[in-house]
Amino acid sequence: MSATTTAGPTTADTAPTVLPGGQRLVSLGAPGRPWFAVVVRARPVVVGLTFLALAALAALVTLTVGELGIPLADLPGVLAGEGSRAQEWALFTSRLPRLGVAVLAGAAFGVAGAIFQSVTRNPLGSPDVIGLGGGAAAGAAAAALVWPGFVPTPVGALIGAFVAIAAVYLGTGRGFGAPHRMVVVGIAIGAMALAFVQLALVRATRESAQEVAVWITGSLAARATEHVQVIALAVLVLLPLALVLTRPMQLAEMGDDLATGVGVPVGLSRTAAVVVAVLLTGAAVSVAGPIAFVALTAPQIARRLTLSSGPGLLAAACCGAFLLVLADLVAQYAMPGTIFPVGVVTAGVGGIYLAFLLVREWKQVAV
Repeated sequence: MSATTTAGPTTADTAPTVLPGGQRLVSLGAPGRPWFAVVVRARPVVVGLTFLALAALAALVTLTVGELGIPLADLPGVLAGEGSRAQEWALFTSRLPRLGVAVLAGAAFGVAGAIFQSVTRNPLGSPDVIGLGGGAAAGAAAAALVWPGFVPTPVGALIGAFVAIAAVYLGTGRGFGAPHRMVVVGIAIGAMALAFVQLALVRATRESAQEVAVWITGSLAARATEHVQVIALAVLVLLPLALVLTRPMQLAEMGDDLATGVGVPVGLSRTAAVVVAVLLTGAAVSVAGPIAFVALTAPQIARRLTLSSGPGLLAAACCGAFLLVLADLVAQYAMPGTIFPVGVVTAGVGGIYLAFLLVREWKQVAV
């Protein structure tokens, strides 16, 4: 779903105004001088609701299958606190926290990816490609293996993500005002971060290396209520900020000169958007690890389905939530007796999608 803020006129305080193309303008404030207005398009709303419905279906399957699955007929009673102790433990301690992290982290990755692709004006401009994922992995490896006990592993991952984006900012020579340079420098930063991770794993003991390797791959195993609270707070605070920046990002995609001409502070808006995206990525990484390719694929799928010209943050969030819930379902039950880290599934599928994007970009350049 896409939401675009504007200061255009309206005829009523809250009554929607029908615009061309099936759009509706919903505003708050005095007639003719609203203090807030949002343009709602029907197609993004339908696409977003469809993704939410698919995510709910995948979540329902996740809760009911497997050895500890709750039968569908018993699920309402267990949710109401009328199940057995085993059922309540399986639902409230094991499955619901894992599911909550999957939904919220997927949404955070989706929004962060949409922001980076809008800022860089490049379908490859996601946290994975731009070096944030590698920086987070390097920070986690440093915290857990190189300087153990100095900071918790999730905090190390967050620090690593900020160090990576700072390196990208300095490496472009023009800050965030050079979109194409950001991608190139980000790839280099990611490669250096991967080399650091490999060095840390080689020097570590087998037990600690295995534990960190699973986390770096991206995993939703053993998630608890506090993990849900962390990512929920981040999404509740940062998603509205991202939505406020939707209009400036949409105008900036058309060119800095045009955006500046209509009064958009391009540099400030771009920097604010990147900070929001880094915080969303860091929050998601801190509870689930640097899960690959959700931030790359979710905005692309959402934009193609909604036919939106802007970043389409809400549709990307819904798509990201669905993709991560579905990937975790596959990771847990695709191979009986074996549970994979969810990052293995997203990396496998996302790698294929990345290859498709690279071929598509190469063909466009060749033409």
